[in-house]
Amino acid sequence: QVQLVESGGGLVQAGGSLRLSCAASGRTFSNFAMGWFRQAPGKEREFVAAISWSGGSTLYADSVKGRFAISRDNAKNTVYLQMNSLRPEDTAVYYCAAGSFGSTSYRYTYWGQGTQVTVSS
Repeated sequence: QVQLVESGGGLVQAGGSLRLSCAASGRTFSNFAMGWFRQAPGKEREFVAAISWSGGSTLYADSVKGRFAISRDNAKNTVYLQMNSLRPEDTAVYYCAAGSFGSTSYRYTYWGQGTQVTVSS
């Protein structure tokens, strides 16, 4: 079993920055790829970013490429999502997930509780 605990969500002005964190339990964190997804009200959950188990490969949605950066610190069992140049359309509940490296939800087995990110105009 893997438990994921997210933090760092909040309210930020357009153009600002925010960093989300996701701490994983257990000693098998390095065996999993990690991903970030988001879901706005009335919308489907969508892929944001992913990072491989080694941290050597990353994937980004076109909508966030160049603005967001995913990273991981396996010694701390933590994955991060640095969000820069935030836009109101980035407003959503953000979820971290652990599983197989990729951009589709079915690849991920474990999910965090979600954290709200609100970008004001």
